[in-house]
Amino acid sequence: MTRFTKIKKQACGLCCIKVKDLGVRFGDNIVLSGINLHVHCGTITAIIGKNGGGKSTFVKALLGEVKHTGQIEYRNTESGSKKNLKIGYVPQNLNIDKSIPMSVYDLFTSFCFDMPVLFRSKKINEKILKALSVFDAEDLIDKPIGTLSGGQLQRVLLSMAIYDEPKLIILDEPVSGIDSSGMRLFYEKMKFLKENYDMAILIVSHDLEYVYKYADNVLLLDKSVIAAGSPHEVYKTKSFDDTFGGFKFDDIGVISDSGIDDSMKKESKSIVKEEPFDASYKGGKHE
Repeated sequence: MTRFTKIKKQACGLCCIKVKDLGVRFGDNIVLSGINLHVHCGTITAIIGKNGGGKSTFVKALLGEVKHTGQIEYRNTESGSKKNLKIGYVPQNLNIDKSIPMSVYDLFTSFCFDMPVLFRSKKINEKILKALSVFDAEDLIDKPIGTLSGGQLQRVLLSMAIYDEPKLIILDEPVSGIDSSGMRLFYEKMKFLKENYDMAILIVSHDLEYVYKYADNVLLLDKSVIAAGSPHEVYKTKSFDDTFGGFKFDDIGVISDSGIDDSMKKESKSIVKEEPFDASYKGGKHE
């Protein structure tokens, strides 16, 4: 189905992202302060919060697009040596001029291959088809970019983001505007990728039901971290209730501690056992 080498074991724990005391300020406006986060490979970490709470700014800081204070460490330790961590990214919005005569093949080639788009390569065409097939988008390869729906474009961008087998995927509200069936399929794909390809997935989302069912860890952000932990832990906090007071727990079976669906409990646990999620990571000179 894909070009990746499938991993049939638990997360290695060697690849992760560590954020220590991150802050962002625009002039006198403090957008983020004191953000600490530790995310392992093989897990899905969801960033949730109200609009204006700093979620997208946090993503931009991680990608180096905005100036920040504090430290960000991307660790990829293999065979005892530290390597660069490959990162895939899908933005919240991508403004594309619909009049540009560029196909999905052209877009994919220009970003992922050192090959002029004027020359069609059968070998590259096959690689692109395999990458698109991960998100059931292979039929879009010859479609003009300007004719794609929002959901189709997101599937193409996701395929591009994972093409080079990244260890970390950062997704900023990647399924906005997609119907419930499409969202369920998206989150199933994310679960498949984290379990089989040892990827760390960091996703900004407003889809609280799907976050509860699929995320291993949740960070509730409102300029700083106001709650962190498993979905079950975060969704039971006062901070969550203050932020999403209208959320109906009955929709996902969250009635009480005794009423939690066992399968949801199981899904909310990180598969990394040796060093669990730590949103208050402080770092250390020996790390």
